[in-house]
Amino acid sequence: MNAPAYQITVFWSAEDSAWVADVPDLPYCSATGDTPHEAVAEVETAIGTWFEAAQSSGRSTPVPSARFAHARGSTRAAV
Repeated sequence: MNAPAYQITVFWSAEDSAWVADVPDLPYCSATGDTPHEAVAEVETAIGTWFEAAQSSGRSTPVPSARFAHARGSTRAAV
């Protein structure tokens, strides 16, 4: 079974002097990188870690937001 896809929001943070990739549906799940691509690669790892931590602590995992779930069949990227 494939893991659900979650929206990843990428933005530049002047405060951190880095690109930030954030997963709005997963509390506190974000990562930084020198490039947008690096930030996304790092947050994909963070998503896996988030699920491992949730599972080991018995925490439920949210389903992806409805807005993004409908866009999954689209060829448009959520940016």
